[in-house]
Amino acid sequence: MPDPHGDGKDRAAGPDAHDLRHHGDAEVRGAGAGLTDLAVNVRAGTPPTWLKARIASSLDGLAVYPDPRSARQAVAVRHELPVDRVLLTAGAAEAFVLIARAFSARRPVVVHPQFTEPEAALRDAGHVVERLLLDEEDGFRLRPKAVPDDADLVVVGNPTNPTSVLHPARDLAELARPGRILVVDEAFMDAVPGEQESLASRTDLPGLVVLRSLTKTWGLAGLRIGYALTEPDLVTALERAQPLWPVSAPALTAAEACSAPPALAETAHAAHHLASDRAHLIARLAEFDGVQVCEPAAGPFVLLRLAGAAAVRERLRALGYAVRRGDTFPGLGPDWLRVAVRDRGTTDRFADALAKALAGS
Repeated sequence: MPDPHGDGKDRAAGPDAHDLRHHGDAEVRGAGAGLTDLAVNVRAGTPPTWLKARIASSLDGLAVYPDPRSARQAVAVRHELPVDRVLLTAGAAEAFVLIARAFSARRPVVVHPQFTEPEAALRDAGHVVERLLLDEEDGFRLRPKAVPDDADLVVVGNPTNPTSVLHPARDLAELARPGRILVVDEAFMDAVPGEQESLASRTDLPGLVVLRSLTKTWGLAGLRIGYALTEPDLVTALERAQPLWPVSAPALTAAEACSAPPALAETAHAAHHLASDRAHLIARLAEFDGVQVCEPAAGPFVLLRLAGAAAVRERLRALGYAVRRGDTFPGLGPDWLRVAVRDRGTTDRFADALAKALAGS
């Protein structure tokens, strides 16, 4: 998208050409069982059997109001944090709404391209949002000095959806300062081997709010569970913006289970397997002239640029494959697609379909 000011900043406040409410699930909704889903970033084959059993076991207690204490403690232990630095939420999406409602900001800045829900939530709460558009030619890297000094609320993803860029922790840490809320969306960080560049366990950065989601890696998008990690006084402010009992008992059970050592070991294994599958996907995409992959990629998805992407997406759909359109992300345009990482067999079949789609068949 053109930068009208020439400084990488988009001072958009009202509705524009980007549909901030469009998400990957729209690409497969109502498509039936025959469509292979490469549009949604939830890990395939999840939730695992053991997790479904744990969640099912919680149903016997549905008559009791949910008690978050055990789950909150489990998350705190998982990140080696005091329990008063943890707030459980109905997915990371609820956290964006809480942030928009709880914190007043004179100059909120959202770093794009990234997940659009933070900006949508800020706008809905009456904030005038400024966009910092990262440069494709710079690999969509965040340069800390590009963030305005007087920005008092900054939102950035890491690794970022849809670019799959993993920003260095030192660069993000440089953005923290007194008087500023720094929101780092780490919804996909558990897909990164070793969770390199995470700020989740940092307690030395003023105003830092790290958001995590359990819906992607564990296949719990329909359950809605995530959490915020931040200073106790900011936890209190966010909690005041929540309704009573915001997280259901089954979701609390999932949070506790997914924070336990066996689950963390499974997550680590999945992250390494994902990295291998992603490398295979990128290698297959490299076979096509005119298909440009945003690299290096660190998330469970890759961002592609190709001419006529909208038509290719429709052809892929006719061939049985759903991919995510990219033009709803500020900073991107009609020539972008996002593709979820899947197993090698699925990738090979997708590559065959992409060859046909690019050929116009």
